[in-house]
Amino acid sequence: MPQDPEKLIRTAISELLVEAGQSPDFDEAESLFDSGKLDSIAAVTLLTILEGELGIDLSDPDFEVEEIDTFAAIMELASEQAAA
Repeated sequence: MPQDPEKLIRTAISELLVEAGQSPDFDEAESLFDSGKLDSIAAVTLLTILEGELGIDLSDPDFEVEEIDTFAAIMELASEQAAA
C-alpha cells in the first residue's frame, strides 16, 4: 500500500465532514452515516478511496454500508482485507 491506511482514512473522513458542514473531528466509534453526519455521496467517495487507494475489494454482494459507518469499522475492514 502506498500510504498509511489509517492516516489516509482519517484525512478523507475529516475532509468529507468539513464538506458536509461538520467539524472535522470525530470519535473512532462515532456513527458517520447512520447519524446523518455524512450522506450517500460521501459514502460513494469513501468507497472509491477504499477501493482505489487501498485496494479494498468491496464487490462482495453481502457488503453492507454499516461496515463503513465508523472509523473503527473501516479500519477493521481494511485490516481484514490486508490479511486476506
